[in-house]
This record gives sequence, C-alpha cells and structure tokens, in this order.
Amino acid sequence: MALEEKIKPSREKCEYTSCYCEENVWCLCEFFRREDAAQLEDMFTVFISNENRTVPLWRQTSGRGGQPVVWDYHVVLLQASSSSVVYDLDSELPFPCSLKRYSSEALRSERGIRPAYHRKFRVVPAHSFLLNFASDRSHMKNSDGSWKMPPPLTPPYTLQRAG
Repeated sequence: MALEEKIKPSREKCEYTSCYCEENVWCLCEFFRREDAAQLEDMFTVFISNENRTVPLWRQTSGRGGQPVVWDYHVVLLQASSSSVVYDLDSELPFPCSLKRYSSEALRSERGIRPAYHRKFRVVPAHSFLLNFASDRSHMKNSDGSWKMPPPLTPPYTLQRAG
C-alpha cells in the first residue's frame, strides 16, 4: 500500500457509528497515532456548537434536499497544513475535504442566519483529545434509559481506555 493511502484512510475503512461523532473522531485520531504519529502534531479535534445547542451544517449525509442538519453539536478532525483538510464522516463531501470547500459548502456563511444558530468552535489538539476524551454516553439516553440512537459496539470511552 502506498504511503499516501496508508496515512489518509478511506471513509469506508473508518470506524463509524451514526450520531456518535466525537467517538468517530477519536477512532480517526487513534488511526493516525498508530499509522503516523507525527501527523497528530498538525491535527485538531474541532467541536462545533453554541449555547442553544443548535448548529446548522450543510452537505450532511442525514440532510434532505439541500437543507441543513441542525445538530446539538458536531465534531470533526482538522489537519492544518499548507493544504488543510477536514475529516467529517457525516458529510457527503469528499473525505478528506479541503478546508476551503468544507467552509463554503458545509459551514457556509452565518450572514442571514439568526444569531441563535451562530456557531462556536472549540479546537483541541488531537493528541490531547486522545489522552483526555471520555464519554459514558449518558447524553445519548432518553429519560427512561433507552438509547436515542444505537451506541457503538465498543465499550464507552473512559480515561483509562483512551490513555
């Protein structure tokens, strides 16, 4: 396998569970750590949300007819370099996608969008995310304990598992 193919996984080879974007990104970071740890220095986990937990993103696979999907939050992986790219497993855009294209087609301008939908970004170095991410998945449960969406088959992420 060529080096380029080895360090840029295809979408089909990535671990993926719908609606568990932060866990999907953790798995993607872990892939890069295993295959070429030096790349992690240029990678950042990007959390997209706001106070209202209403952030629109376009070109999402769960979208309908060109309309945005309004997430409570979304997480993507950014590889910052001279040709920065975004890894978003929930996007119908190429994988990875140039930051310029992702910004214009998935994020789009906030002009004309009500302030309640304006996005905020929290950027975390990928290596820190790998070490510090933990989730008991409780945010994905209804008040009766049932799942809002089926969880990944892997156990929940604890600091012990992540580290």
